[in-house]
Amino acid sequence: MASRPGILTDWPWKPLGSFKYLVLAPFAFHSTYCMFVKDKSERDISTFLIVPFLLWRMLHNQIWITLSRYRTAKGNAIIVDKGIEFDQVDRERDWDDQIIFNGFLYYLAAYTLNGASHLPVWRTDGVIMVFLLHAGPVEFLYYWLHRALHHHFLYSRYHSHHHSSVVTEPITSVIHPFAEHIAYFMLFAIPKLTVVFTKTASVGAMVAYVTYIDFMNNMGHCNFELLPHSLFSIFPPLKFLLYTPSFHSLHHTQFRTNYSLFMPLYDYIYNTTDKSSDDLHIKALSRREEIPEVVHITHLTKPESIYHLRLGFAYLASNPFATKWYLWLMWPVTAWSMTLTWVYGRTFIVERNRLHKLNLQTWAIPKYSVQYLMQWQNVAINKMIEEAILEADKKGTKVVSLGLMNQGEELNIYGGLYVSRHPKLKVKIVDGSSLVVALVLNTIPKGTTQVLLRGKLNKVAYAIAFKLCQQGIKVATMHEDDYVKLKKSFNSSEANLVIGLNYTQTVWLVGEGLTKEEEMKAPKGTLFIPYSQFPPKKYRKDCSYHYTPSMVAPNSVENLHSCEDWLPRRVMSAWRIAGIVHSLEAWNEHECGYTMHNIDKVWNATLQHGFQPLNVPNHTIT
Repeated sequence: MASRPGILTDWPWKPLGSFKYLVLAPFAFHSTYCMFVKDKSERDISTFLIVPFLLWRMLHNQIWITLSRYRTAKGNAIIVDKGIEFDQVDRERDWDDQIIFNGFLYYLAAYTLNGASHLPVWRTDGVIMVFLLHAGPVEFLYYWLHRALHHHFLYSRYHSHHHSSVVTEPITSVIHPFAEHIAYFMLFAIPKLTVVFTKTASVGAMVAYVTYIDFMNNMGHCNFELLPHSLFSIFPPLKFLLYTPSFHSLHHTQFRTNYSLFMPLYDYIYNTTDKSSDDLHIKALSRREEIPEVVHITHLTKPESIYHLRLGFAYLASNPFATKWYLWLMWPVTAWSMTLTWVYGRTFIVERNRLHKLNLQTWAIPKYSVQYLMQWQNVAINKMIEEAILEADKKGTKVVSLGLMNQGEELNIYGGLYVSRHPKLKVKIVDGSSLVVALVLNTIPKGTTQVLLRGKLNKVAYAIAFKLCQQGIKVATMHEDDYVKLKKSFNSSEANLVIGLNYTQTVWLVGEGLTKEEEMKAPKGTLFIPYSQFPPKKYRKDCSYHYTPSMVAPNSVENLHSCEDWLPRRVMSAWRIAGIVHSLEAWNEHECGYTMHNIDKVWNATLQHGFQPLNVPNHTIT
């Protein structure tokens, strides 16, 4: 929002929320009806193609968003090395408003202007005319419009909204108040209306011109440099005709320079070119890929989780994972992506953060949770994890933490398999078990005298049960085989470990394997505390469910603008935090296999570095 919002700031369909696309529905239905029902002489393919064209624009923009986020996560050729936060993602979530607006005006023109409908597929003279008019009056008028928007009256009411994003993403290019978009559309309509009125318009001219505008807009705001400097050395006049991402980035950091649209010519003519434009271009191109001190390895969960990745849909990624009905409409893309991971897949970088001087990265294994449950997939999954660890070791990474299902006894002996295979590994592998145990122990409400342990037993569950029994808290399990396994692991008699005869406990420590039938037997007001990576399904509205082991990240963690799976904003899983703390403390041993760090030592170190536990839901001790 601008600092002093002016009239026509909000889009007219803002009250419609997610149903804003209904604005185009009548036009889309009518053009489709005319195309497939009316006589051949009345069919208008150019008007019918408006919807596919709008979908192409959305896809084009999304490709740029994904590419930019991938490149800035790697760090090479990045221009402004600062992070973005959740407020920017929220501010830029409605980038599709301008596409809806354009679509509405395209339909309006097609139905009202002579020569705007029944267009041929291609006319070369019209295409040439469009781009000549853009290079002439459009670029010139935009330059002066842009300078006018930086006058304090218009800037405070309109253009400051766009400049709220100092570190830009591709879609920052279209984040403007409604009134500004009206002015821009009038400007870009000059070439379009000219070819319409001169009867030289074509589908190709319209699509090519708008795609060109989208491409250049996205490129100028992508925050990584991709145009080689040699291009301008070979043909020096090109610098007057083609801007670079670094050229426009200076406009967002310096505000009073580099006003041009896509052709810097008028900045040079009117002496508003930033003197450091060439130097920044060279500097950005020379920037190498960042070497992370800590790498967290995660993986995809559900099929639709690809859209919730930071590289996917920005707004979905900025909120805890939740199934959205409209994602079912994208099932062909979802099915194709899943098939691709079964046949071929390679670990890819998802996110880059910084804590003080510590460089952090998150890498994803292109495998879904269901694939981790298939034993025949273990070899392929282990190979991917092993290759990722070796790559991190080669880069000089200090710590690799294993998240979600990337560490387990059956899969890789809690990560110990890789240490046994590569005893000379310099990078330290951390499974985060000690911090998970510490978190669960410190989440149990004070005054609790008994808990029910239910779920698949693993390294963490054994440690939790042992520590609770030592503290004098009774640990009950409903299954005799679990009781036998736990008792055997203690190597001593433990009176506080019991077989439960009923479900009277109001604090349940749950892992994978908790059934709906068991959950329904819990007393009213029960607090479910997960010790596994995945949350239990919430069948009870009269009970409380805590988050999976996780903590609030300190404010000093930069570039944190996506949620980690189902966790709230600025909350990190314990497995991810464990690797960070391990590196900050410079501990020189692995935490994997059947070994575990001192729980109290890890807990205190984590708190000292600013990570804070989440609030426990209200719970009455019974």
